[in-house]
Amino acid sequence: MATDKQVKIGIVGGTGYTGVELLRMLSQHRNAKLTMITSRKEAGTRLDAMFPSLRGRCDLSFSDTATADLTTCDVVFYATPHGVAMADAPKLVAAGVKIIDLAADFRFRDHTIFERVYKMPHSCPDLNAEAAYGLVELNRAAIQKARIVGNPGCYPTTMQIGFAPLIKSGLVDASHLIADCASGISGAGKKAETDYLFSETSDSMKAYNVNGHRHQFETAARLGELTSDKIGLIFAPHLMPAIRGMHSTLYARLNSKGLAMSNDQLQALFVHAYQGEQFVDVMPWGSYPETRSTRGSNMLRLALHRPQDGDTVMVLVAQDNLVKGAAGAAVQCMNVMFGLPESEGLGAIALSP
Repeated sequence: MATDKQVKIGIVGGTGYTGVELLRMLSQHRNAKLTMITSRKEAGTRLDAMFPSLRGRCDLSFSDTATADLTTCDVVFYATPHGVAMADAPKLVAAGVKIIDLAADFRFRDHTIFERVYKMPHSCPDLNAEAAYGLVELNRAAIQKARIVGNPGCYPTTMQIGFAPLIKSGLVDASHLIADCASGISGAGKKAETDYLFSETSDSMKAYNVNGHRHQFETAARLGELTSDKIGLIFAPHLMPAIRGMHSTLYARLNSKGLAMSNDQLQALFVHAYQGEQFVDVMPWGSYPETRSTRGSNMLRLALHRPQDGDTVMVLVAQDNLVKGAAGAAVQCMNVMFGLPESEGLGAIALSP
């Protein structure tokens, strides 16, 4: 479905990793008119001076965040820390501007959970109540009519897409879910801290925040909307020595209904759940999705295993944390919100090698 519609786009926070990923994809988007990119520190600097990869693709300069008039845009992406988007949301929504926030301001249906997890008050709980959660494959209808979208976290994308078919079908014990996940270093954002130096992260792998990562609360809350059963999720995130990429190994214990399913039936469940989804690849049973098979693309690949044909089903999930885990998912949401082809701007095939 081709369309000549042009969408005027603003990006707040265009200097970070997700910001430049948005620019990379939107500069190749036939319906995207990049109108304004803001930065507090880089106002007046040409984008292609900071990001030479955009030479010949974008001739904009950064605007000052404090003075930029974002109400001239049709949609504004926030690639900023938590708390920024919700501060601007009332003014923009009143002006008819749509918002896609890549931070956590609008990820929780219950704003009190956001306040407890992120240790800050929510400044516009009324708008939070109407915001759509931006995981298109599970929430397309709400995103189509939304004025505000809260883009999901990177880890939660892998966990929800991997667990959802099993939970919705009532095949597993929802109170005993385990997610063992690893992300590339870019997931920590662009910042100069000792823990993220090359000599600290190369040739090493470590777990972190196993007692309460913020994405655990987000994932449990959203999975809880798929079932009347209580969600119990153990989530162990790891930092792996790679720039990009995310790999999640998910474990779920089959209940009596699930144990009656053959491996072929479990495979068919996932194939049917994601049939027609352009960015979820259900690989053949027993496959091993690799992070490099998604690098630079908006594709998420998953595969099912059932060790020793026992009572545990494993879902292996791989994605690019900066694309399907962040900026690519946001562009996918924009396409849905504006009635554009869902794959527009997202056709890049993963880099190999």
